Amino acid sequence: MIKEKAIETLRIEADAVAKLIDRVDDEFEAAVKAILACPARVIVTGMGKSGHVGRKIAASLASTGTPSFFMHPAEAFHGDLGMVTEHDIVLAISNSGETNEVVNILPVIRRIGARLIALCGRRDSTLGRHADYFIDAGVEREACPLGLAPTASTTAALAMGDAMMIALLSARNFTAQDFAVFHPGGALGRRLLLTVSDVMHSGEDNPVISYRKTAKEALFMMTAKGMGATSVIDDHGKFIGLVTDGDIRRSLAKSSSFLDEPVETLMTRTPQTITADKLAAAALSQMEKHKPRPITVLPVIDAEKTPVGILHLTDLLRQGVV
Repeated sequence: MIKEKAIETLRIEADAVAKLIDRVDDEFEAAVKAILACPARVIVTGMGKSGHVGRKIAASLASTGTPSFFMHPAEAFHGDLGMVTEHDIVLAISNSGETNEVVNILPVIRRIGARLIALCGRRDSTLGRHADYFIDAGVEREACPLGLAPTASTTAALAMGDAMMIALLSARNFTAQDFAVFHPGGALGRRLLLTVSDVMHSGEDNPVISYRKTAKEALFMMTAKGMGATSVIDDHGKFIGLVTDGDIRRSLAKSSSFLDEPVETLMTRTPQTITADKLAAAALSQMEKHKPRPITVLPVIDAEKTPVGILHLTDLLRQGVV
């Protein structure tokens, strides 16, 4: 019985969403265009479970480039209608179109001059008749066997809200970078906003040594800076190579005589490098995809081949770049 009821619920709700496809009509398009042309905000309102759906729709719109917030209809009737201006669009959600708290604020919304979009199940309802744009999110039946608990109707309203959000996102040519601006604290924000310059070690923390110095001095430099590598420069301060602690260990396995030799005899002359303006995520990808094995250190150079910093794999992982 448990599995059967769960499956029946999913089928009812899936059918309700599928039937919305035919309701994405000219009026739906007109409503989306009205939001695109709106110079102010989209104010979403709804009561009860419709209110929970409305909060999600408002949050989705706001995070994808459409200024939006949720207004509780009961609070609106007691002062919060001051949030609404004549330049706004109100998106009201009610399956029946007769929810008292929503219906009660309609005359005031009209008086203010804001336009009204009804996300509703009945065009002939009070909400449907008052709306400038009617978006049909009606369902044939709820999944609840009593027909009381909002189930298919809230799923349909949420799906139609997502359809509006994606249509708006596409029309605005909203990019992943735009999305990251509104989500700077998340993994996507770090991946799309954090640059090499934000993470690299520069200035006094950037290990740099002349090619004329000895391997022993390079070892001391790496130890002092704690980076496990040092950039090597020529007499003009230009980057010409990299020495890592791995290079030191491999040479020590053969002999210690190299320690007094010039560092240029030990350095890698064509190592991987990166510039400070590149995304930190690009640096991580470059490190991980290096053949024949991944690398842990990237020298950062500018257009004149001057080493301006150094980047370590642990710096990227510490910042949550994935």
